[in-house]
Amino acid sequence: MMKAQKLSILLVSGLTLAAAAACGSDDGGSGGSKTSAAPGGAAGPVSISINCEPPKTNKAQRATFEEDVAAFQKLNPNIKIEKVTDAFPCYDPKTFEPKLASGDLETVFYVNFPNVGRLIASGQAADITPYVNDLKTFADYNNEIDMFKKDGKVYGLPTDGYGMGLVYNKAVFTKAGLDPNNPPKTWAEVQAAAKKIAGLGQGYVGYGEYSGNNVGGWHFTASIYGRGGSVISDDGKKAAFNSPEGKAVLQNLQQMRWVDNSMGSQLYIEWPALMKAMAGGKMGMMLGAPDVLISLRNDFGGKFENYAITAQPEAKALFNGGAGYMINPKATPEQIKAGLKWIEYEFLTPGKGQLDYVRAKGQGLTVGQPYPDLYRPDTPSGQAVDQLRKDNANIDAGQFAGWVEGSKGIPPKAEPGPYAQEIYAILDTPMSAVLTRKDANVDQLLSDAEAKVNSLLASKG
Repeated sequence: MMKAQKLSILLVSGLTLAAAAACGSDDGGSGGSKTSAAPGGAAGPVSISINCEPPKTNKAQRATFEEDVAAFQKLNPNIKIEKVTDAFPCYDPKTFEPKLASGDLETVFYVNFPNVGRLIASGQAADITPYVNDLKTFADYNNEIDMFKKDGKVYGLPTDGYGMGLVYNKAVFTKAGLDPNNPPKTWAEVQAAAKKIAGLGQGYVGYGEYSGNNVGGWHFTASIYGRGGSVISDDGKKAAFNSPEGKAVLQNLQQMRWVDNSMGSQLYIEWPALMKAMAGGKMGMMLGAPDVLISLRNDFGGKFENYAITAQPEAKALFNGGAGYMINPKATPEQIKAGLKWIEYEFLTPGKGQLDYVRAKGQGLTVGQPYPDLYRPDTPSGQAVDQLRKDNANIDAGQFAGWVEGSKGIPPKAEPGPYAQEIYAILDTPMSAVLTRKDANVDQLLSDAEAKVNSLLASKG
């Protein structure tokens, strides 16, 4: 998701992978920055504004970002970054939506995946198709770039992303007589492993799951995607989760909670709650993205060496969260080119910006985890990033190997549209119900939630 809910999870190699939001505007919105042309048709100085600078409270990342802004302008003396807006998170509906409506977004603005399609459809992002081939790394993108395309045109660039997997505690596996080098590949194997872990005694939980505060609905979405289902229809107008796949998600949890007694009785309503439980050392498994391992160590005191992540069991599609950048449609061609140069420098160039792993290692940030995942592994960019990670790794990349290998070829699937958070809130109810009531009626829960989501989508037009 919810990169909003995963704010601390989504700190990626010194750059937030999660989600964010910007405030402020330049003189006339991003298209209002002044551009001049030199005599004879040569390109003159061009001014742009950007957003999503790390806030002052994040001193290390703020300093790194400002260092990059200065280096970029020195490298490109004809480009002036005249305004930089900070905020955290970089996407906050309370600030983003009014600026979007008034046309006051910066020249280069952050967008999370759920909003990409909406901005393209409403004409609120510039068509950058004529300029993308000037980007050295563009041809190397993996299929995340498809999210920013429509009718053969390109409207933005992804700069981070994550796919779900199964996070597990290797030490707990070993104690339960399970092979930590052969984690579950099917949900039946997850159930069996969870029962063994719960059998270790008081306080042990085989499998943990969220049940509220939107994170329940978020994990429901990840789970139904993995089973091949959807949350909303392709046109975004109807709920699609009242399906065999949706039923299987809830029945699986019901089985583990009430028949196997492998999930314990604790409800994990807030995002930190499940993370704290996993870091405590007595929980066996949970769904999560690769950066969960880093957050378990950095934010919750878990023993990093005990954790690993493998592919989501039986996944037909991977819940794909993340973000990228778009260009204000008011921008001139010169501003678009300048904005794309900034995006490329800060987010897409191996050895620079967020991919400067030498700098990240020197700052004590984690290096070696397989994200942001932007390029196909067989491309020059993909190979360069991979080599830089390996050369500067300060963690055991082997803890991510099962996820990297097991997730290859599984298509990504984006969050359910611009109203994902409202939908997650509705889906919290069936998730909570099957974990709190032994007699919860799965069919009725899905039917009730379906009616609410349909009403929500109809009200949004």
